[in-house]
Amino acid sequence: MTSPRTQPAADRPRRGRQRASHSSEAVLSAAVDLLDEAGESALTLRALAARLGTGVGSIYWYVSGKDDLIQRAIDHVLGGVLADIEARAGTGDALDDLRVMAVTLFDAIVDRPWLGTHFMRGIDVEGSSLRLYEDLGRQLLRLDLTPRQRFHGVSAVVGVVVSNALDMGQEPPPSVLDGAVDRDEFLGRYAATWRTLDPDAYPFVHSIVDEFDGHDDKDQFLGALDLTLAGLRLQAGL
Repeated sequence: MTSPRTQPAADRPRRGRQRASHSSEAVLSAAVDLLDEAGESALTLRALAARLGTGVGSIYWYVSGKDDLIQRAIDHVLGGVLADIEARAGTGDALDDLRVMAVTLFDAIVDRPWLGTHFMRGIDVEGSSLRLYEDLGRQLLRLDLTPRQRFHGVSAVVGVVVSNALDMGQEPPPSVLDGAVDRDEFLGRYAATWRTLDPDAYPFVHSIVDEFDGHDDKDQFLGALDLTLAGLRLQAGL
């Protein structure tokens, strides 16, 4: 039986509401705009209808409710990510291609933290989430790895991408947000505190404090990604 979330819009009950007056593209674009502006809490059917200048009833021509709406918005955005990936020429190296895909996904999630929260949400049905997961995994099919190694490998790459992108996508601390200090000064306060610690009690912190002070977040992500891919190269005997 088709679930309400995946049931085609044409087959859904109309609930006696007004006929739709906007295209599906317009509805999804407006939903994504609301998510970008204020996150998932801002996306309600009433808010979407107001943004489109229509009644709530017309939204039901496209979605069965808020959960369905969010899933379709995710699918809509990830469709663009897939298009960006497919537009890039392959390098001939499976792990280099996987790196390009991972960085493209990372950039999309940094811009849209709500996307990272729900990235794997629609992986149980055919759509952009599952397609992207499949395309990431296909790069590892090109290597001499076991199914378990491929599964763990893709899981590790997705974990590095999503966790780092969500961390970068968080709202800055209030003191940075209101302009009282900039990012580097904010990080510098932590670094200054670390430098006062007993180096015998905190040898690791002392060894990396200069790297932490003023570090670039994306560079940190790329380092974690490259470590993950290096491990896959070793497993594949490359």
